[in-house]
Amino acid sequence: MPKQEVPLKQLSDYLPEGSLDDVINYLNQYKVHLTVTRKRSTILGDYRNAHFGKPHRISVNGNLNKYSFLITLLHELAHLLTFEKYANRVSPHGKEWKFLFSELLSKFIKKNLFPAEVENALQKTLKNPAASSCGDTDLLRVLKKYDIQKENYFLVEQLTDGMIFTIKDGRSFVRGKKNRTRYQCEEVGTKKRYLFSGLYEVMLLD
Repeated sequence: MPKQEVPLKQLSDYLPEGSLDDVINYLNQYKVHLTVTRKRSTILGDYRNAHFGKPHRISVNGNLNKYSFLITLLHELAHLLTFEKYANRVSPHGKEWKFLFSELLSKFIKKNLFPAEVENALQKTLKNPAASSCGDTDLLRVLKKYDIQKENYFLVEQLTDGMIFTIKDGRSFVRGKKNRTRYQCEEVGTKKRYLFSGLYEVMLLD
């Protein structure tokens, strides 16, 4: 199964030390069905509101580091709080969600749960939260430092021009120059050019 419900006593394995009790309080208060999923390439977490007798449902990718997991969970909890207050009358990532997410995130920042560099990045996020932590490049760059490092895997921005890398579908590219916010990379064989985010993870070829 791609999803599995995590017993609350095991939830601490996914969270920074000192955050479990507060997280459980929110889950119990709003009767949230929380599931941990395998890695999903397009999303880190997901929220489904309560309806037709079903409880609020939140899913979070289980491969995230503890800080990313908590931030993603709070992101989804903010959706829940927004729904509780406004139902479907507001935009999913509108000003109402931004306010509630910032308020929720602030409460956890004050508990000194995060390393200094993550906390500093989160303080900037509070001013205008992105619809996804993947959309906040400064925060994402810092959070990636706490991922389990895989041999021969790098971010595109960590490579130098001319290095050859491969992506998940097996295609290979030569890294080129940076074009504003992205890197121009040429596909090996076809010579077609593609733009890559500097924070895209790739495997370096020998």
